[in-house]
Amino acid sequence: MHGKDFLRMFAYDDWANHECLAAIRAAGSNSSDAVGRMAHILSAQKLWLERLLQQKQSMPVWPTATIDDCMALADEISSAWRNYLERVANQFAPGSLDDKVEYRNSKGEPWSSCVEDILMHVLFHSAYHRGQVALQMRASGVAPAYTDFIHAVRQGFVE
Repeated sequence: MHGKDFLRMFAYDDWANHECLAAIRAAGSNSSDAVGRMAHILSAQKLWLERLLQQKQSMPVWPTATIDDCMALADEISSAWRNYLERVANQFAPGSLDDKVEYRNSKGEPWSSCVEDILMHVLFHSAYHRGQVALQMRASGVAPAYTDFIHAVRQGFVE
């Protein structure tokens, strides 16, 4: 993948996160596990961006949050990822997505991962947990958000 491909994938991810949050809010599921999972998705996205930028972790991976907290964090992290990806998209020359980033995981263990793997992980991690949110909502008798990628493209939500 190229930098511009990641811009597109993160635009989809942002749209899907906002769709999930809107569905949770519409269902009145403010205190449900769905909010907790969405808070986790967003805080993990923030953590991975902080790792890429070699910044200190600013919030827990599983924060306690309200739907309003999640909406604010979704807006914040969406803008931060877009700024990061736009800034580096033109710098993604052959090999630069292979650049290694040193960090410590939540257990304090040292790791090194390439930029591309981190970006892919953030996207897949979010999709995985949005699937769990959909199952939780469905089990509670409410309709989850429809966040299929092809739907987003067909409807013009993602170019």
